[in-house]
Amino acid sequence: MNSTPTEFHKIWIDQCAATEGIRESFGSRNALDYLIGEKLFSFLHAAERDPLFATEVPAFISKIRQLFTAQEIRDYLDQLESTRYLAPQDVYLEPEPDEDLEEEEVWLENPVMGAEELLRFSRVRELLQA
Repeated sequence: MNSTPTEFHKIWIDQCAATEGIRESFGSRNALDYLIGEKLFSFLHAAERDPLFATEVPAFISKIRQLFTAQEIRDYLDQLESTRYLAPQDVYLEPEPDEDLEEEEVWLENPVMGAEELLRFSRVRELLQA
């Protein structure tokens, strides 16, 4: 029984392909949110711990630059920075009993996670705008 092992470090290829459909169906903003705001950030997090992912980063970045113009990327990163990273946050450290924090807001409670996320954002900007 020959079975090809799943190459999780190559998942970015399928994610980029999916982005084209997202753009057609839901617009560029949703496609940017999906590919850069979700998938690239997650991929870079994995690349910090796994050299197989790290070796794929340049190819992933190159494909993102093919899918979006430099201006689209710049505008998206500027908007992300001002609304997610530099915007004043109303964070309550103890949520109401029936209130769950969204996954992306968890880093706001933890200064180490927050610093890591800010560094990751800086790296995303650097890689995409180099």
